[in-house]
Amino acid sequence: MQAQAVAERAIEDAEAGNASREFLTFVLGEEEYGVDILKVQEIRGYDTVTRIPEAPEFLKGVVNLRGTIVPVIDLRLKFHLSRADYDAFTVMIVLNLAERVVGVVVDRVSDVMALGSDQIFDPPEFGSTVDTAFITGLGSVEDRMLILLDIEGLMRSREMQLIDHAIQQ
Repeated sequence: MQAQAVAERAIEDAEAGNASREFLTFVLGEEEYGVDILKVQEIRGYDTVTRIPEAPEFLKGVVNLRGTIVPVIDLRLKFHLSRADYDAFTVMIVLNLAERVVGVVVDRVSDVMALGSDQIFDPPEFGSTVDTAFITGLGSVEDRMLILLDIEGLMRSREMQLIDHAIQQ
C-alpha cells in the first residue's frame, strides 16, 4: 500500500516537473544527513588507515583503494561533533567527486531516499555564528529531517586543500 503511494507520488512529481533526487542517508550522532547518491562510489566497513603526520585531526589518514590513494575524513570531527568510538556499524562512504576520490567515516548508513523538490527546503540563516555553506537544504520525509550536504563543496574547502598538501609531502 505504501509502495503504491510512493510510486503514485513519483509519477505526480515527474508530471509536475518535481523530479525527485536520490540521497544516501547516514547518521552522525543524533542527526541524519544526506549526500547525492550519484557521488557515492561504494560503502565499506571502516578499516585501518595510514596516518599522515601534521594532518588536521579530522583527516584519519589514507587508504590504498585498488591502487588509488584515498584520504579518509571523519565527518564527526570535521563538523566539530563529539568524538565517537568506532564500532561494527561505523562505515566509510567512498565518494567519487569531480577532482578526487574521498572516504568519509560516518556512524552508520541509513537508507537511500528519493526526495521531490517539494520535500527539500532551504537551510535556515544563522548569521555568522554557524557556517551553513555546505548545507544545500533540509529534506523532510514524514517525521524525519535530513541535512543535505554539498559534499563536493565541502571537499573543495580550504582545509581540504591542506589535506592534498599533507598527502603530497
